[in-house]
Amino acid sequence: MVELYGDASVLTQAHSSLAAFPAVGQALSSLKWLAGHLEGVAVSYDLADMRGYGYYSGARFCIYAPGANDALVRGGRYDHVGAVFGRNRPAAGFSLDVKALVGAIEPRTLRAAIRAPWSEQPALRAAIAALRQGGETVVCQLPGHESEIDEFHCDRELVQLAGQWVVQAV
Repeated sequence: MVELYGDASVLTQAHSSLAAFPAVGQALSSLKWLAGHLEGVAVSYDLADMRGYGYYSGARFCIYAPGANDALVRGGRYDHVGAVFGRNRPAAGFSLDVKALVGAIEPRTLRAAIRAPWSEQPALRAAIAALRQGGETVVCQLPGHESEIDEFHCDRELVQLAGQWVVQAV
């Protein structure tokens, strides 16, 4: 079992090696069927993997990503787990480690933001919308929160000059 790890050819190899166990052969046939429906992703099969919860009753999976130390997602089939609650029916699910997911993502280089005053004035709102549409980060400074604006690292500000809203260096 320990050597049965790799691509879908492992399933055929396991079928031959474990032919004396009909229940295993049936499970492998189901796994081969499932493998035949997976397209466009790299899939590995580990038939000796016994990690996870004891309530799984079918195929289990893990999703890995470059930069992650462990699986980001774990899940699988767990029929009959709801029987104790009077709901004995098929089920499947997964868990996602959000901290591991964030840790595996390349950090983006943040650009400095543009500080803008808070107002409902249509011309100002249009200027802010246009800057954001162009990919800029615009932080509206709420009245009474002037001391908090430095946390956004604004290197420019939106100001009104001669009736027009323009961006200028801070």
